[in-house]
Amino acid sequence: MQSDDQLQINTPEQIALELPLAGIGSRFLGLAIDTLLQIALYVTGTFAFIFVGAFLGAVGIGRYLQWIPVSWAPAIGILLVFCVYWGYFAFFEIIWKGQTPGKRMAKIRVIKESGRPINAYEAIARNLLRAVDGLPGMYGVGIVCMILNSQNRRLGDYVAGTVVVHDKATEEIKPEWNTITEPVATNSQLALVTSEELVLIETYLHRRAEMDLVLRDQVAYKIASRIMEKTGLQREANQSLDDFLEVSARQIRDTAAFR
Repeated sequence: MQSDDQLQINTPEQIALELPLAGIGSRFLGLAIDTLLQIALYVTGTFAFIFVGAFLGAVGIGRYLQWIPVSWAPAIGILLVFCVYWGYFAFFEIIWKGQTPGKRMAKIRVIKESGRPINAYEAIARNLLRAVDGLPGMYGVGIVCMILNSQNRRLGDYVAGTVVVHDKATEEIKPEWNTITEPVATNSQLALVTSEELVLIETYLHRRAEMDLVLRDQVAYKIASRIMEKTGLQREANQSLDDFLEVSARQIRDTAAFR
């Protein structure tokens, strides 16, 4: 099930990840901040253009640039507007993995529908549609589009396959241990387990009580098999899958022996 304000993503191990969707309010807060920064860039670029021209004329270099037609000035201005209007969002979303300065201050982020970070293609594609979403003014098309779908997506999001979510720290995973908590000997093979796999183990241990018994056994078997295949470790006699995963996770956590 997926609520109107949550994006639910099912991992291959059948563990659901829920991400809070950003609403119209938080998205427009980020847009307002970005718009103010864009205006600052327009003003700065204009003054820089005027200052450079005056400086070149003052030092006598301007006469070497007299071959440049005056009619090029509007073209240069249009180029500046184009770069700031479209390039600003795409540039920051590429280097900041789905965030602009405004989105960062509003604590939201653009991601793929799969939950993965966006790449340059998605960043450019979603922002090329920004001009259409902005019609006829004040993002009229974009607002109507966001109201008409449960994930608050504008046209650019549909084209790029993206959603905007709140960029909040995930809830701390605190598994309820069934096994003993005394220190045990650490197996060096567990150093092969990655941090992502440790999160996967602890997510299962945290949510196993909510799972159907059949699904719980299937998920535990898949994760345990993955760890055993990677590390070469085997379960002890009469050791359940859950106990094996608990012991492995505790040893990895206690020694920080993961890559």
